[in-house]
Amino acid sequence: MRSDIRVCSEWRANHDRPVYTLSASCPDCGADAVNSAPAPFSPEDRYGEYRRALKRRERE
Repeated sequence: MRSDIRVCSEWRANHDRPVYTLSASCPDCGADAVNSAPAPFSPEDRYGEYRRALKRRERE
């Protein structure tokens, strides 16, 4: 799962705080922008069964 929100890959070296953007590069320093966070996943997902059932109903 990919997010549209990206963060500057060099923010620790070039900025005081993370610089978020929707483009492929940082608007301030021009470095590449990377996905801001990995997709959440837990093998013990308590609501996974309900979420998958909802997706199945929406497809029908």
